[in-house]
Amino acid sequence: MLLSFVIPAHDEEQCLGATIGAIRAAMGGVDRQYEIIVAADACTDATAAIAQAAGARVVSHERRQIAATRNLGARAATGSVLVFVDADTRVTPGALAQMLDLVRSGVAGGGGPVRLDGPLPLYVRLMMPVLLAAFRRCRLTGGAFFFCSREAFDAVGGWDEAYFAGEELVLARALKKVGRFELVRDPVITSGRKARTHSWRDLLGLLLRGVFNPSMVKDRSRLGIFYGARRRDPYPDRTPGEG
Repeated sequence: MLLSFVIPAHDEEQCLGATIGAIRAAMGGVDRQYEIIVAADACTDATAAIAQAAGARVVSHERRQIAATRNLGARAATGSVLVFVDADTRVTPGALAQMLDLVRSGVAGGGGPVRLDGPLPLYVRLMMPVLLAAFRRCRLTGGAFFFCSREAFDAVGGWDEAYFAGEELVLARALKKVGRFELVRDPVITSGRKARTHSWRDLLGLLLRGVFNPSMVKDRSRLGIFYGARRRDPYPDRTPGEG
């Protein structure tokens, strides 16, 4: 069973080294072959060079769309299991071990909870447990850590490129139609930079617009939090596996 870790990345030179390092650390005690593919999307920084220096294979295009970039990486992957990891996310050994147990049990796909790094606003600290509980109850997951078999991925047509956000919910629903979709218990660690660099009004406004106008996730121009200029995160860089 070859594992293919697919990391979509747009200008992620600050985070990518720790992301790749965490994958290698988590795989250190696992008797499985694996590959790491970085799908670079319209990068203008050292993302590709950092990936290559860390032993990852790099594929690239100029789309600025997360679903298309994940599909780009998946097309380059050769494994029977695809593990999509965001470029600002560190996979933990516990999450990886539980994922492997689920894969061996025959799931079509799955994901898991996240723990945001660094200092966070109070409203985020209060909101996250509620959001994670709702996702677990509905067996849904964000895109920071998402896995599936190659067979199931191909059966549902991969990531739906009509979506610029929320594509992980669409793929999860599709995978549930072809097999089991389960979540690991242990969280992966992902960046809390959006919570630190955007106000509660920005984030709540995005959520409410998505609820009352779901079609907006197909319009990149209305998703500036994801596709606009990235704001500087005041929190310092972290090393692999740190929280």
